[in-house]
Amino acid sequence: MAVVDQQWSALPVPLAIEVPDRIPKERYYDPGFYQLEAERLWPRVWQMACRLEEIPGRGDFVEYEILDQSVVVVRGDDDVVRAYQNACRHRGVKIAEGRGTLGSGFTCPFHGWCYGLDGANTFVSQPRTFSEHNLEPRDIDLTPVRCEVWGGCAWINLDDGAPPLRTYLEPIDGVLDAWKLESLRAEWWYACRIPANWKLVQEAFVEQYHVIETHPQLRLPGRYPARDGRFDPRAFIEAELEYLHLMSEGMAGMVHASDVRVAEGLRDIELPAEPKLAMELWNRTLNEAVVRWHRQAGHDMPDINELDRQGINEPMSYCFPHYIVLPMYSSASAYRFRPLAPEETLMEIWSLTRFPEGTERPRPTPPEVWGSDDRRWPPIPTQDFSNLGRQQQGLHARGFRYMRLSAKGEGHISNYERMIDAFLAGLPYERLLPAMRSINVHPLEMPVMDLRF
Repeated sequence: MAVVDQQWSALPVPLAIEVPDRIPKERYYDPGFYQLEAERLWPRVWQMACRLEEIPGRGDFVEYEILDQSVVVVRGDDDVVRAYQNACRHRGVKIAEGRGTLGSGFTCPFHGWCYGLDGANTFVSQPRTFSEHNLEPRDIDLTPVRCEVWGGCAWINLDDGAPPLRTYLEPIDGVLDAWKLESLRAEWWYACRIPANWKLVQEAFVEQYHVIETHPQLRLPGRYPARDGRFDPRAFIEAELEYLHLMSEGMAGMVHASDVRVAEGLRDIELPAEPKLAMELWNRTLNEAVVRWHRQAGHDMPDINELDRQGINEPMSYCFPHYIVLPMYSSASAYRFRPLAPEETLMEIWSLTRFPEGTERPRPTPPEVWGSDDRRWPPIPTQDFSNLGRQQQGLHARGFRYMRLSAKGEGHISNYERMIDAFLAGLPYERLLPAMRSINVHPLEMPVMDLRF
């Protein structure tokens, strides 16, 4: 458990970022830095532990693992979602593994100690053989872990002194509330083991600088006015439809297939010849059509044009330090990143979409963990993954010292890496939270910011 220094004296941080747009390479493979993250970062941050549809019924549980810590998240008899350290209070044996459904509670497989869904100890085998001080009431209950529910997920924090989840996530929680994130349900769930540091993997998905080179299929002629000012509305519509197909098929559903079908129905729309007006009319008409289709299907669907007017129709939302939501039209993709070793990461991808209100969905099946070179990956993730192993290896080059970031286009990488340094320095939450509001935002093309720690 992290200890907050009430005098605000910073702890030493090796390999700290001294120049904001230069990131020391050792942060991505040094075992000591990795261990420091395990000791000072992960125990203090809110983490997305599971989706609520994984634990829909009373007694349903999921084990969440982060580094050497195991937490069990369970839905109680009172329908409240709680979390506990996954260790019997007798001799530390894990009381649950994986996921499943409990009857009356947990039973330790070693000596049979029992616990209710509320964490209270309900049975000790041969209690008279124990000294009284080892069986004090409440001291033998499961150790609770901070747990809050938001956005269709259960979140945990190992620090009892952490601020409430919504305070920690500001301002992106309000943006995703407007998107009705809590109404989305998992359609599928993939997982990948990537031979690269968890920060390196995450950084591949929070900037657009790589798109032109890494994803050449997204360079569609006709989608934007030519340099000479020429603009063909028909070519623009065809390019937009091709783009939506690419994002649906190439990303396995970032744009939901139902929304692509709605867009196809607008193929014959008449657009003005002026590019700006044409794009605005296309976007507004498509948004209206998507909203209308989903509401007629009984889905809890926000007004996308209203989100546009509020300036929150963003393609990506970041929740520090390891969860990303990418809403597009009716649906969203979600990414979660977890470190497995200094140079190995577990990345999970969910496709989230809307179903008629009141419709029960089956519990999502935990994914088989594929390798980053598995041929079952859709084209766009395959292209992203192909860079990461090569980048991780390249960082070990003796002549390479640090990453050189675009101060305007890759600033989010600098911002969140310096936020990591602030956690590693042990700064109290009252100093962290103002800067967090600059981190939990739309990260694409974010400039390097003065975080004012």
